[in-house]
Amino acid sequence: MKESNNEPIISGAELEPLAMEVLYYLFGVLEKPVSEENEYVMKAIMRTFSTLQERVIQFLSPILPKLTRKLQMVAKNPSKPHFNHYLFESISLAIRIVCKSNPSAVTSFEDIFFPIFQGVLQQDIQEFIPYVFQILSMFMENTPPGAIPEPYMQLLPCLLAPVLWERPANTSPLVRLLSAFAAQAAPQIVAQDKLNGFLGVFQKLIASKTNDHEGFHLIQSMVQNFPTEALAPYQKQIFFLLFQRLSSSKTTKYVVNLIVFFCLYAVKYSPNELVTTIDGIQAQMFGMVLEKLLIAELQKVAGGIERKIVACGIIKLLCECPEIYTGTYQKYWPQLLQALVNFFEMPVDESTLPDDHFIEIDDTPAFQTVSAKLNFANSAKNDPLQAVGEPRQFLVQSLANLGSSQPGRLPAVISTTNAQTQTILQGYLAKFGVQLV
Repeated sequence: MKESNNEPIISGAELEPLAMEVLYYLFGVLEKPVSEENEYVMKAIMRTFSTLQERVIQFLSPILPKLTRKLQMVAKNPSKPHFNHYLFESISLAIRIVCKSNPSAVTSFEDIFFPIFQGVLQQDIQEFIPYVFQILSMFMENTPPGAIPEPYMQLLPCLLAPVLWERPANTSPLVRLLSAFAAQAAPQIVAQDKLNGFLGVFQKLIASKTNDHEGFHLIQSMVQNFPTEALAPYQKQIFFLLFQRLSSSKTTKYVVNLIVFFCLYAVKYSPNELVTTIDGIQAQMFGMVLEKLLIAELQKVAGGIERKIVACGIIKLLCECPEIYTGTYQKYWPQLLQALVNFFEMPVDESTLPDDHFIEIDDTPAFQTVSAKLNFANSAKNDPLQAVGEPRQFLVQSLANLGSSQPGRLPAVISTTNAQTQTILQGYLAKFGVQLV
């Protein structure tokens, strides 16, 4: 034991045997008839795992069978929701800790838990299904692309069944799981003709004010991972559904997600493809998108990764889309540049749109949706633009490339923006050592 204020009370060497003793004691309590589902004991086990982190690995060999037996027992009669939640948190934490240092260990966890999870799904144990989806997502996210075991592909038709999507607690875990399928098994999904099932789920989610963000999560995963030629026949219908929902209910959340999606699409495919697809729905429609969405509402986008996607998408539109620079929509070019500079320099606009105040009563999330979320099964947010560094630098470099294609034109166009935009832009150019011609 240590008494100094500058040193831990218990050293690492002393902690491990003490932790083992604590864990054995806690599991011993769970074996007593009156304490088999004691939520405080299971929470203590979870906290012990969390405190030990990688040091718990050496103790897991005797502990995992105990967790497995406990899971099999409570699955027969899930009567203690808090106990069950901490049990699944403990399992997900063990998986996370082990796979962080040894990703290949995921196959060992699959061997242990997959048969139990199959039983939960087959018996339709509703209380456990959201937890199962989250842990299956962890498994898939720790598996190399193209190496998804066949049992997952056999499970996919069940995941696309409409009945599962009727339960609010399933929605977010299912979207994450389908997104993992998109990232890890896109060729198999296309080969097995399951793409229509994904699009059907997207259509259902995008129509809901509560779950539209989940629909965007799914379609973004599809755009990032499915082959271009596989999605090509569906692009027009996807955009039609997006605009249909926009015209019927224009909430702030929906508008922000739509802007992020358009910008991701411009980055993934091309800004020309974005303009062509939207104008293919209705002539000159992209002009309305520029004026009413990208210029008017850009400042509402929050979140580090989302703002990076949006910045890069707008830069692509400004610098790689002739239709905007010299074509049909060139009158919007200075306004779009001003909006982007404001986006960089001004705080997020937290004002709301009128439709935000008209959420239907039966479209509000249930308590179960929140309570079923596993903190220790969370996945890190994916940055699809990791290769892009500072967006302001990307802007001035892209402007320089654009200017070199038609010397003299760009400075003249920039001069039509307001004085503040020009001053800030000059600061960017000086900071990153870029000159425009």
